[in-house]
Amino acid sequence: MSQHAASQHSSGDLLADRRYVYAEACLAEGDAAGAAEMAEQVIERAPRYAPAWLLLGRARECLHAATGAEETLRAARAAFETARGLDPEDRIGAGLHGARLAGGEGGESALSRAYVRALFDGYAGRFERHLVDGLGYCGPELLRSALDALPEAPARFGAALDLGCGTGLMGLALRDRVDELAGVDLSPAMLRLARAKGCYDRLAEGDLGPFLEAEPEASTDLCLAADVFIYLADLAPVLTGIARVLRPGGWAAFTVQSHDGSGVRLGEDGRYAHADAHVAEGGEAAGLSVVMRAPAAIRRERGRDVPGRIFVLRKIEL
Repeated sequence: MSQHAASQHSSGDLLADRRYVYAEACLAEGDAAGAAEMAEQVIERAPRYAPAWLLLGRARECLHAATGAEETLRAARAAFETARGLDPEDRIGAGLHGARLAGGEGGESALSRAYVRALFDGYAGRFERHLVDGLGYCGPELLRSALDALPEAPARFGAALDLGCGTGLMGLALRDRVDELAGVDLSPAMLRLARAKGCYDRLAEGDLGPFLEAEPEASTDLCLAADVFIYLADLAPVLTGIARVLRPGGWAAFTVQSHDGSGVRLGEDGRYAHADAHVAEGGEAAGLSVVMRAPAAIRRERGRDVPGRIFVLRKIEL
């Protein structure tokens, strides 16, 4: 672990660390004022401890929600900005909190790759149990069913890429229809679990953009992305990358979190929701035509279905 990463787990001051734990407990119990006071005490002793600034921002955000005071909102934003400045890679997700307070503005920078990687590295061990059993996640099964419902889709694909493969749930769902299956993910811990499933011929650690750029042009028949695009704002670059690696007539099947407006929205859940037009326009610009668009509840949050879509696109044959 790098020195920077290690510094996120401790301020280097024992008393400050103890007060930080107490501040977290205050916030969890609904005492935002107490949490803010304790976080400020942590910062007095360890002014460069980014998690304390993030916690202070969260506490001030809660105070703003309770009081409506604009100065508290400004103070919350300032705390998040300070945390972001102290954590250049944004492993702790201060950019996400700041963008959410700004009404979803902040674009792609709101969710840093370092934050997503750290999030899923820490989540890997309980990922499947929480996602499938707790949230009713069914993205891989829905994508398989979508392909099954298209009579023009082949019964078997020669080569497929599982983008953001996670622990390999998508690979398990479609392995019997693919001759050669490759997966890519940001999280080493998730990849270890995917490798243990034994359903991938090749696994790579990395971001989707560089991975797709490194793949040979027109080398695959199917690209899959189950519950992955919720971490991307603008889908145009990844759709362009997908179109590049697909053979003419190749397929792309993926899920998105959706909304009925226009463009892209960063929700309170820290995920991006994409309007249908955003997906269709990005696909068209890349040379991909929409073959299927269907509403789908990919998972549940707080007992309610999360609005989503299944998309199947096909590379236009010239």
